[in-house]
Amino acid sequence: MSGTISVLEPGLFTTVQDLGRPGHARVGVSAAGAADAVALRLANRLAGNPDGAPALEMTLVGGTFRFDAPGFVAVTGADMRATIDGRPLPGWSAAPVPAGATLACGAAAAGARAVLAVGGGLVVPPFLGSASTHVPSRLGGLEGRALRPGDLLRLGAAAVPDPRPRRVRSDLLAALATTAAIGAVVTLRVTTGPQADRFDEQARRLFAGSEYRVSGASDRMGLRLEGPPVAPPGGGAMLTEGMPLGAIQIPPAGRPVILFVDHQTTGGYPVIASVTSVDLPAVAQLRPGGRVRFATITLDEARRLLRERAAALEAASRFAA
Repeated sequence: MSGTISVLEPGLFTTVQDLGRPGHARVGVSAAGAADAVALRLANRLAGNPDGAPALEMTLVGGTFRFDAPGFVAVTGADMRATIDGRPLPGWSAAPVPAGATLACGAAAAGARAVLAVGGGLVVPPFLGSASTHVPSRLGGLEGRALRPGDLLRLGAAAVPDPRPRRVRSDLLAALATTAAIGAVVTLRVTTGPQADRFDEQARRLFAGSEYRVSGASDRMGLRLEGPPVAPPGGGAMLTEGMPLGAIQIPPAGRPVILFVDHQTTGGYPVIASVTSVDLPAVAQLRPGGRVRFATITLDEARRLLRERAAALEAASRFAA
């Protein structure tokens, strides 16, 4: 059954996201997509959707939504204490929603971003084959913007064969959930960046041995880090080149910036390291004031960790009732 969702309160910053639109960087279009792709995939699987079905990504404070028809919903990622008509909907689980019911989410108790998936997925006009919202360029999603009160979201036809409550097994969550307790230090595994050998030894040691805090000026384009400044080579200037997701740039002031899902496709600051693919969901769950350290690993280790994450994701899809 398809229907609509009314946005009563959008939360702090809620957008429609899927797995993104890769392959267009050459024309300056960011891939965008869900900040925490693991949370999106599992939310969709819990809701009975394909992995890349459009869903809602909520940041720091979740929204409140009314369903005009029966549905089946799942919430993953940051713990925003979701409820359905006042009844708790635990994180990393799915449950039916009656017609006329209200699903409400609050402030994240841990982590930064939660995903709300609905059986059938959200129906919005695709841009370059994707529903992902890229707010800086006002592309995709719902009019290229974050949700507002009064918005109406259309749902696709759901195909859930057994719409009973289910959840990700708790013994598997440790390998998948990337939310850290407030105040905890998050270690991000990185590989050597393309300009790493241009930094002097002191700068490399400082980067590897320092703790940084996430600035309040951070967003989906990039996380600005506050801490000991790392002296960049050549004063931080270089010829502009393509920039990948997870690249850690060092601008002239020496404060590292982690390029994230809405990042610009080119840049002119040296990259000292790149966050491994397996730890990008952990970046998504960092909040302002969050504490970060870096640990350099080899490309072979990064590939092994990514294979292990993929295996854990498949195992977690055998849901518990």
